[in-house]
Amino acid sequence: MVSLPRLVVAAPASGHGKTTIATGLMAALRERGLAVSGHKVGPDYIDPGYHALATGRPGRNLDPVLCGADLMVPLLRHAAAGADLAVIEGVMGLYDGRGTTGEGSTAHVAALLGAPVLLVVDAAAQGRSVAALVTGFAAYDRSIRIGGVVLNRVGSDRHEEILRTALADTGIPVLGALRRDDAVAVPSRHLGLVPAAERQPAASAAVHRLAALIGQAVDLDAVVALARTAGPLTAPAWEPSVATSGAAASEPGSPASLGHGAVSGLEPLASLDHEPTTGLGHPAPLDLGPGAPTSAAARGQTQASATADQARATHQGHRPVVAVAGGAAFTFGYAETGELLTAAGADVVTVDPLRDESLPPGTAALVIGGGFPEEYAADLSANERLRAEVASLAASGAPVIAECAGLLYLARELDGAPMCAVLPSTARMTSRLTLGYRDAIAAGDSALGPAGLAVRGHEFHRTTVSPAASARPAWRLDGRDEGFVCSGVHASYLHLHWAGQPGIAARVVVAARHAAKSATESAA
Repeated sequence: MVSLPRLVVAAPASGHGKTTIATGLMAALRERGLAVSGHKVGPDYIDPGYHALATGRPGRNLDPVLCGADLMVPLLRHAAAGADLAVIEGVMGLYDGRGTTGEGSTAHVAALLGAPVLLVVDAAAQGRSVAALVTGFAAYDRSIRIGGVVLNRVGSDRHEEILRTALADTGIPVLGALRRDDAVAVPSRHLGLVPAAERQPAASAAVHRLAALIGQAVDLDAVVALARTAGPLTAPAWEPSVATSGAAASEPGSPASLGHGAVSGLEPLASLDHEPTTGLGHPAPLDLGPGAPTSAAARGQTQASATADQARATHQGHRPVVAVAGGAAFTFGYAETGELLTAAGADVVTVDPLRDESLPPGTAALVIGGGFPEEYAADLSANERLRAEVASLAASGAPVIAECAGLLYLARELDGAPMCAVLPSTARMTSRLTLGYRDAIAAGDSALGPAGLAVRGHEFHRTTVSPAASARPAWRLDGRDEGFVCSGVHASYLHLHWAGQPGIAARVVVAARHAAKSATESAA
């Protein structure tokens, strides 16, 4: 049992300024000398990049849809180790979940964490009605405790007085009021905010301005006091070494192995759980101990891809080098991926396809996550030496795992610019946004997992590849084939959170170890 002060920053809907307030709070509290752990509800990769700048720690996601509800407290405790306080930024509106349910909503995560909610309200176009809005949100689900309100985009002193007076009778305190300030807006493009890694040093300067703004406009002492009302956490912290060593085989294709119910296929676009935006804009009973329902323990912290013996074997002898793509073109990734690979026995090294002309020495596997390669297609194409090395690695049979942006990078070309030509496909930008959770089944054995493996992932892109799948597809979802499997290559649009499937890392490292051994024997 551990005491961790924490709060969730939520809003009635997207666009009210959650990211502004959450990031500013993280930075302002850090400037006060507190160690702050920043988190984002849902699968979003972009906001955590700003959280990392604000806190000086890796940005983390808390997604019960991708990882399972039972892992929310363990992942929070793992990420917040050594922190004085955790700030969790919500997603969309407070009660907006997957489809017609509350699964994966900000409220869902707040309840799982036993955390009070700080509600951010864009008050630019309202007066006394703000009281009705806040009262309704507080009454909608009494298991969710809204402990304070921050008013955003307030027009004047008189406007602020009207708002505060209206809220006085609600019993919910106003902890801050921000004036309209376009200077703190963050530029956006086709998938939302421009990632922090792509706009340095401007991003750091923007976070510094946010810290000053929040420090002046918000009662930080009251915010910390609210966070301290959260009760103790009973579930143990998530440990990558335990997750990988416990990644025992489960029955392929069993929905129960995910703890998510039956496979439902493609999620309707009306229930998307990501929010492109132009601005950085009594606790529930908590008992997530041994008796928690549908737990990772019940799933065996699963992944039907590597036995416990195989996972432990990677800790003996040679540690293969696993390169993970990074840099401005490949900013989408979860910190837990590298931690799991390391725990499974690999030496993880970052490679920047925009700058590095070679893979790290001894690379035996490559993981290429998401990002914006379409913004850097010409520069990626110009790095011919690295493209050739990636193609050679793939041809050797070494594991190459590619998600979304990685899929585009492995294609023959992207918007006419030559890429690695590992896959028999071409990629191009479109105007259509594809976004949402997906339930999928592995169509066959691969470096990622065995045939029949049931996973839950997320898509987020405005591109298309042709053909969409190879004769050996990566996944079956919504009755269609998706992605590519060839030798050690597994490429797909589907993003996975490996903490929810820790055996992926164990399986990749086992394959990398075999690839490294084969390379050594061939060289001899």
